[in-house]
Amino acid sequence: MSEKNKAVFLDRDGVLNQEMGDYVCKVEDFHILDNFDALKELQDRGYLLLVATNQGGIAKGWYSEDELGKMHALLKTKYAEHGVDIKDFFYCPHHPLFTGDCDCRKPKPGLLLQGIEKYNIDPSKSYFIGDRERDVVAGTAAGVKGILIDSDQPISTVLDLID
Repeated sequence: MSEKNKAVFLDRDGVLNQEMGDYVCKVEDFHILDNFDALKELQDRGYLLLVATNQGGIAKGWYSEDELGKMHALLKTKYAEHGVDIKDFFYCPHHPLFTGDCDCRKPKPGLLLQGIEKYNIDPSKSYFIGDRERDVVAGTAAGVKGILIDSDQPISTVLDLID
């Protein structure tokens, strides 16, 4: 049986890019935080880096999946310039008031479970860094250790919590 991977899942808004207080609807408003060195260190320790983000603004019609794709491409490119490979993005395009219930919107673990299955990840060796309680709840439900940070808090401040 092949060795399972370990991963650090990352919430997006407030963790990888600046928290705007509401949805980031266009790429011009997307301000990437400088967590380059911290994520490079995690990558060098053997962790896959995966993003798990609720994007209910799609269901609300505030922005398109195409615009979201541009934001994620920018994020991937900017981190790649610093030697960091953000392996994949998992997002929930739903909003309960517009699309009803789903299995992927955090605090449900669906986004993490997608990543765990796709990349053969061992949840017990993995983490989820987020700036909302729902991120920790989703992580716990997926068997992943949740780490709660403040919005826009440097990831370097929690590296000691990751083996």
